[in-house]
Amino acid sequence: MSFDGAKRSFDEIIDRRGTHCSKWDMMEPVYGVPKDDGLAMWVADMDFRPPQAVQDAVGRMHDHGVYGYFGDDDAYKSAICWWMDHRHGWQVDPGHIFTTNGLVNGTAMCVDAFTAPGDGVVLFTPVYHAFARVLKSAGREIVECEMALDDGRYTLDFDAYDAQMTGRERMLILCSPHNPGGRVWTRDELRGVADFARRHDLVIVSDEIHHDLVYPGQSHTPMVQIDGIADRLVMMSAATKTFNIAGAHVGNVIIADDALRQRFATRMAAMGTSPNAFGMHMVTAAYSPEGAEWVDDLMQYLDGNRRLFDEGIASIPGLRSMPLEATYLSWVDFDGTGMDSREYLQRVEERAKIAVNHGPTFGKGGERCLRFNIATPRARVEEAVDRLRDAFADLQ
Repeated sequence: MSFDGAKRSFDEIIDRRGTHCSKWDMMEPVYGVPKDDGLAMWVADMDFRPPQAVQDAVGRMHDHGVYGYFGDDDAYKSAICWWMDHRHGWQVDPGHIFTTNGLVNGTAMCVDAFTAPGDGVVLFTPVYHAFARVLKSAGREIVECEMALDDGRYTLDFDAYDAQMTGRERMLILCSPHNPGGRVWTRDELRGVADFARRHDLVIVSDEIHHDLVYPGQSHTPMVQIDGIADRLVMMSAATKTFNIAGAHVGNVIIADDALRQRFATRMAAMGTSPNAFGMHMVTAAYSPEGAEWVDDLMQYLDGNRRLFDEGIASIPGLRSMPLEATYLSWVDFDGTGMDSREYLQRVEERAKIAVNHGPTFGKGGERCLRFNIATPRARVEEAVDRLRDAFADLQ
């Protein structure tokens, strides 16, 4: 089946092997998938080049040839404010923006600023695995509030979560849009999150790194647009997922509340961090009309990949992919195969030679799932589907 959509250079096969690329160079050491003929569908970056405006910004740095400390961030912050206003209807005060070394670092900084060792931090699981890694390392208690399934989509059961609370919880980390389930939370669901946080006096850290990667027919609502939570809300955003510049390690923590902002500023000063100049130049160039046009084309292309992959998964008895409303990360449930995890992993990794993220690393509810990254040229998505069909041919 053919899928129409923007081409640009998204169909170009770019060999990333041998470039110190985590996604392609580490799949053999981590998963045993051979790098020569394996497919890397695990690490959440794309196999596409960013917009030409970003390449040009890096080129200007190269041409100048001096790579010193970054100063005067007015243009950088103006670009962020322009993007949030034009793409999300969110008016950001530039004085509320902190730049961190990516959003995993931003999460860790929030944990350090707003909680203490032994405090509970709520996660709606299964959820992005780095959250739990940071919390465990910081000596915080992870409170896993497992999401419910409603017609194959994740939903939030606040009555159940209320019953779990002990009074030791101090923070909630929200993933919006959700990774790995691909949910775009509705306004009503976000109001439910806000009410839950108020009932239990929790700081909300809203990680919205995937907010630009939303499919046709869906609309992302920034958590900041929910009334009555400004005094407990920390927003996190980044251009890195949107434009495939994750290696720049640059993200933003945006805090409107004066008291929370001062607490964060104090901890950040104590850590002695400063921004990556390459990342700052990349983001300034990306958050532009040219960047917006590129993202629109990207989402058309990813929509074709999504439909192709979902149809392929649906053709294999026992496999089911969660309807993807945002992100390029497909969450596939293998429970219907009746196999134990060792068998279906052996088929995916050894027979199909595809490196994927293992579901249990995402917490409760992820035990029978695998996460596939479909942000790659369509020919590779087609190849992945063919390999999976062959690996599970006896079920068909």
